[in-house]
Amino acid sequence: MNRRSFVKAGALTAAALAVMPEESAFASIANEKIKVAVIGVGLRGQNHLNLLLNRSDVDVVAICDIDAGMLERSKAIITKSGKPMPKIYTGDENEWKKMIQMKGLKAIVIATPWEWHKPMIIGSLEAGIKYVGSEVAIGITLQDHWDVVHAAEKHEAQVMMLENVCYRRDVLAVLNMVRQNVFGEIIHLQGGYQHDLRNIKFNDSKGGKGVEFNEKGFSEAQWRTNHSIHRNGDLYPTHGVGPVAQCIDINRGNRFVKINSFATKARGLHKYIVDNGGENHPNAKVKFRLGDIVTTTIDCANGETIILQHDTNSPRPYSLGFRVQGTQGIWMDLNKGVHIEGISKPHQWDKAEDWFAKYDHPLWKKYGKDAQGAGHGGMDFFVLHAFIEAAKRGTTTPLDVYDAAAWSAITPLSEQSIELGNETIEFPDFTGGKWMTRKPIFALNDDY
Repeated sequence: MNRRSFVKAGALTAAALAVMPEESAFASIANEKIKVAVIGVGLRGQNHLNLLLNRSDVDVVAICDIDAGMLERSKAIITKSGKPMPKIYTGDENEWKKMIQMKGLKAIVIATPWEWHKPMIIGSLEAGIKYVGSEVAIGITLQDHWDVVHAAEKHEAQVMMLENVCYRRDVLAVLNMVRQNVFGEIIHLQGGYQHDLRNIKFNDSKGGKGVEFNEKGFSEAQWRTNHSIHRNGDLYPTHGVGPVAQCIDINRGNRFVKINSFATKARGLHKYIVDNGGENHPNAKVKFRLGDIVTTTIDCANGETIILQHDTNSPRPYSLGFRVQGTQGIWMDLNKGVHIEGISKPHQWDKAEDWFAKYDHPLWKKYGKDAQGAGHGGMDFFVLHAFIEAAKRGTTTPLDVYDAAAWSAITPLSEQSIELGNETIEFPDFTGGKWMTRKPIFALNDDY
């Protein structure tokens, strides 16, 4: 039996034999009200806070942040909601450690700068919290990712990376098409993070356009820009890789096996400083390591390839650059096109929206109205809803710690490849071999 046949056979066997006793509890605890806390109530955290406050099945019992301005904005949101004011933890960067000791916490949401995610995830698990939802990424170094996986396994807890793009309406429609074999056998995929962030990396303390990155206050430049100075790799891979990983059942009958990365020269951020602040601006002397465009290639156990691109330093419109290529057809999001052999006109694109209307995912059909007004076109509602529903029901999260680790670890692995002269390196198996028998589950249950 060859490798591909073995993997498919293992996955089918697991699907036939798997027993999920926790599902029997759905009916009895689906309406349970749970206590949730939020670490980090900056702009992203406020988005989650809003969604949590809108739910009748959640009590937000605590929030934590060191930024007084962001706390005031958050308190105004809470007051407007009519919900009780939660306990506020602030004043010290370690106050979150006190918060996670609160009794009765069922779940916690983390929306802080990247370098805080790993210690906050593991700290929450060690405090006995069984459901941890973290913004991307879950670590900085490769060891960080192993540490999070081992901690989740040790404490038999759920760690869900809140990767909202997995729930984008067109992405879920494409996943539905993949699951129904519309594209045939999938052979190649692409995605990325192609987003002009120069104004975010250099904004002033009021969020306006500037060339500073050390201001305090209303600014991601407090922390995000430093990663562009000191690191060279795909710093934000999960928006692109998460959705395409679902199309080929990564960690559930398939896995990433090899990776390599290339980076262009770094020019965009320096040019932005000079163009907006002049050649004599102090920040014009800063040397940036991050290549303007980083290209990563991944080889998969079942024979597919993935190309990811990270491009945040260039003038360009936003695009995640998705491509799903099968033996029977293709989807590309940049031109909003689908072509299916035997149905589409030869060598011509169909409007993707026509296909998506037919294959709209059951989740969007069920919760589309609830998602109206939620951030990022509604997909923020879906990712947080999935997390809360899993916590209420005591089930595994649809995106689990192995997904979080595999997607997020692309960053340190891409850095390592570039540092080694673009060497192809082995991709670690965070599941410890369980990928061969785990069955695909993401977005199959239209409850959440």
